[in-house]
Amino acid sequence: MNEPSVSVRNLTKSFSGRAVVDDLSFDVRKGEVFALLGHNGAGKSTTIDLILGLKEPNGGSAKILGMDAAKHRKQVFERVGVQLQNTQYQPNITVEEACIEFASLYAAPADYPQLLEQFGLGTLRKSFVSKLSGGERQKLSVVLALIGKPEVVFLDELTTGLDVVARREVWRTLKQLKCQGLTIFLTTHYMEEAEALCDRVCIIRSGKKVIEGTIEETIAASGQRNLEETYLFFMGEEELL
Repeated sequence: MNEPSVSVRNLTKSFSGRAVVDDLSFDVRKGEVFALLGHNGAGKSTTIDLILGLKEPNGGSAKILGMDAAKHRKQVFERVGVQLQNTQYQPNITVEEACIEFASLYAAPADYPQLLEQFGLGTLRKSFVSKLSGGERQKLSVVLALIGKPEVVFLDELTTGLDVVARREVWRTLKQLKCQGLTIFLTTHYMEEAEALCDRVCIIRSGKKVIEGTIEETIAASGQRNLEETYLFFMGEEELL
């Protein structure tokens, strides 16, 4: 079996004595779309930060493409694209300027005009990022994550705060990425989104893994009709209050 793109083993992180990530283990296989699911505060973003080496774990390990990101930062980030929550842009920067800035970080960047066209942003190259709609800005964040020609892309709560139309636009973008064979690791608390996009999911509650598997396996394990009902089933009464 091929080495997983992302491997997490017994990962633990505490803040002020409270475990935010609690003995978490899972693998993300090459070429799949994998979602980490959980309510706000469940530890999803912290898990990504730990995998990317942006935070130091209290225990356990995480590897991307067989490497510890904290120890091999340059090698990892040459092969990984990242879109984190609340990406901040310089004031009065245009779409094209943002792309040029990101492209300057890589020895052999992707053709950003082609990426902009691919994701429906070609006519907005001279537009200020601050003037983009929510959906356009989120699609731009994916374009920027792809400029380095990554093998793995991390997308953290990509569609939070978007309306239904903008969310569907971003879904179409992610499906294009999937067709290109990229490994996509995403976090979301929209179950419809995970069901539409993902090969496998891992549901966490208070930083602990509840279940991991394909959409079909996860639903079958709960005896429910769809992923949303399955999610509520595994969250228990605490999530319904």
